[in-house]
Amino acid sequence: MKRLFSIIATGSLLTLMAVAAQAQLPGTAIRASIPFDFNVRGRTLPAGHYEIRRINDEPGGLIIRNVDHKRDEALFETEPVNVAKSPRKDELVFNRYGESYFLSEVVTGGEQTAQELKPSHAEREMRREMRRTAEEMQGPDPCNRAER
Repeated sequence: MKRLFSIIATGSLLTLMAVAAQAQLPGTAIRASIPFDFNVRGRTLPAGHYEIRRINDEPGGLIIRNVDHKRDEALFETEPVNVAKSPRKDELVFNRYGESYFLSEVVTGGEQTAQELKPSHAEREMRREMRRTAEEMQGPDPCNRAER
């Protein structure tokens, strides 16, 4: 009985490892319906149905492509980052500045590592502008007043 349990447990573990490895293979894709226009590495893509897949054997190079309009695509590089809690489903994470959205992370369900995009020049500019606007709305900092 112990041996049967051991064989079943080993088979289940191998199956789980195969599923996890499948998510990392080139050619597998994450599909998502994105209800808003968004930016990826300086390129604005329209709302629609997208798939993201690896470009080659390197996990950092990805392509996002509109399923309905193949010309709407962008290539981008990512860096791996650890996630606090492994999500059950694939996730795309966006940064929002006003009405502008920027793709920030690609998270594969069941994985402990996400793929993070470096902010583009446009996103860094938008972040600075939002920070300036927030500072202007708060007014001068009373702690930084010069003594008279």
